[in-house]
Amino acid sequence: MTIGQAPRVDLVPELLRWLPGVEVVERGALDGLGAEQIAELAPSSSDRPVLTTRLADGSSVVLDHDKVVTRLQEAVRAVEGLGVDATLVVCTGEFPALDHTRPLLLAQRLLNAGVRGLCDHDGVLGVVCPLPDQREMTAVRWSRVARSVEVAVASPYRDDAVEAVAAAARGLAARGARWIVLDCMGYTEAMRVAARQVCEVPVLLARSVVGRLAGEVVA
Repeated sequence: MTIGQAPRVDLVPELLRWLPGVEVVERGALDGLGAEQIAELAPSSSDRPVLTTRLADGSSVVLDHDKVVTRLQEAVRAVEGLGVDATLVVCTGEFPALDHTRPLLLAQRLLNAGVRGLCDHDGVLGVVCPLPDQREMTAVRWSRVARSVEVAVASPYRDDAVEAVAAAARGLAARGARWIVLDCMGYTEAMRVAARQVCEVPVLLARSVVGRLAGEVVA
């Protein structure tokens, strides 16, 4: 389940490496919407919490967090109606409780729990997030995991994303980060590798942490 549109050809094929033998049904919260309808989901003011995602045509959009929730709930009901065994929401944003009748796995909860288990609570945790407007929200969320959090910004949907993510990671390491988290399901293994090559600290990729944990439930 993506908050954008399916299919996510940039995400699902790589995610499947951690979900062997699983039959995947993709659904997007924005499936079936045209450009004008998607534009109505944009943030209405600068102080609104925002999310970014990829559309089926390969472009990316910025969405108002609260406006997405209703459509996400509708999408969960739709895939459960198809008889899926479990639903994985592949967005690391925080969401309110969603109604469901089958196991509902939220990438944000899996990622936070995985990082908490892997990293020393007392060290500096570096986090790369996609948008400048997400910087403060990201710092607050990850402060529940680590005492000290440093945040850098690099969108996974820009043309030079691999280089941008690596530069962001290098900057975080220079600011004392002992671990770095790429906090968006849009970040790829290639971006993780590039980030790891320029800094001498572990780099944790959201999609691999989430995929491995989700695989324990459905694989």
